[in-house]
Amino acid sequence: MTSKQRIRLALAAATAGALGLALAPASPASAAGPDTECPRTLTCDWVPAAYQQTGDPADKKTYGNYDVSDRPGTNKIKYIVLHDTEETFATTLKIFQDPKRAASAHYVVRSSDGHVTQMVKTKDVAWQAGNWYINSDSIGIEQEGYATAGAAWYTPEMYRSTAALVRYLAAKYDIPLDRQHILGHDNVPPTTAAGTAGMHWDPGPYWDWNHFMSLLGRPTQQTGRPGGQLVTVDPVFKKNLQAFRDCEKNVDLPAAPSSAVPLYTQPSTDAPLFADPGLHPPGTPGTNCANDWGSKISAAQQAVVAERRPGWTAIWWYGQEAWFQSPAHTRTTTPTAGYVVRPKPGLTDVPVYGTAYPAAGDYPGDFTAPRVSTPLAYTIKAGQSYPGGAPTPSGYFYAPTIDSSYPYDHTYFPGSIRYVTVQIGHRIAFVKASDVDVVRAR
Repeated sequence: MTSKQRIRLALAAATAGALGLALAPASPASAAGPDTECPRTLTCDWVPAAYQQTGDPADKKTYGNYDVSDRPGTNKIKYIVLHDTEETFATTLKIFQDPKRAASAHYVVRSSDGHVTQMVKTKDVAWQAGNWYINSDSIGIEQEGYATAGAAWYTPEMYRSTAALVRYLAAKYDIPLDRQHILGHDNVPPTTAAGTAGMHWDPGPYWDWNHFMSLLGRPTQQTGRPGGQLVTVDPVFKKNLQAFRDCEKNVDLPAAPSSAVPLYTQPSTDAPLFADPGLHPPGTPGTNCANDWGSKISAAQQAVVAERRPGWTAIWWYGQEAWFQSPAHTRTTTPTAGYVVRPKPGLTDVPVYGTAYPAAGDYPGDFTAPRVSTPLAYTIKAGQSYPGGAPTPSGYFYAPTIDSSYPYDHTYFPGSIRYVTVQIGHRIAFVKASDVDVVRAR
């Protein structure tokens, strides 16, 4: 494949027909259908998402609901993103079949029985994560349910089907089965600092990440020495009862099992909750809102310990120290071996990005729409370190119209900048490899 290869693809023949599909109950068949990309153990069918013009035919930029591509020939698929639908299964299929809704995912999983419907081919780019860089390099899986009522919707059948699908896709595309590559929508970073408040937070605090990672064959196990630098958050889901607030509806939620562990500014439950500096003005506390992920860390996420006191652990989190309770003889974290990212000597603040786009000079001279990365509201300061270090090649998939007649349309531009992934807070992010050292955790 040549650099900046042009992708010229015919429009999918089923675009108009896809909109007229009847949404009948899924087939009870026990194997994947011939048009699906699913493991044979799953009940899986094919209902195409919309891909058609939505406005004046002369304006080819008005279309929905995904982009035709040729992954992994054009660019590597590096992530799988898990969502919840915030709608019923049937309504979600209708939304993705409506080209004016400008949304899609590759798969939708039903709560009641774990049935899987594929709606976008994995070679194509679904409009699902709210971050174009992540969209271009990921596969999205929607799960029927509502984040604030997760316990009622996240069924054993759903967990099993999603896990089987993720294992299949990870093997097919060589995606690591870890929490820097198997993401919740709540782990996807914004593309700019201004976009932080608009990012989604599903599947939310009631998704059992420990259980799910065990189903993937990657349970949390001790691999590091006790008292070491790197830990994996590992509370017992059923015993970790947390009472959050649905701040979108102004309703207090009952205490329920959760993957989330609250974070404080000091080692005391009387201290303010930690505030994500990208969401809250300086000096204001975080909240116990279910959607305020800066004030909590999730099970199966890694963190670097900054300090320990009796019954408490401080971690580096969004450029500052954040504290959580870690009572003696209670499982809250597990020592973990791995790599951490820290600023190179002499650097006091390392910029953090929500994308890994090319430099402006990596694009052709006559290309008028270069996309470059801009810093988020966070920095890595001297003396701090964060989990991560996986190489993340820079690139940008340019696809502004429904076909490839627009100049450079449906082109993937690889970049010269080398980035690495970092878990600086609840969401992953990227730093330039030239700014950091990646070292084995002590």
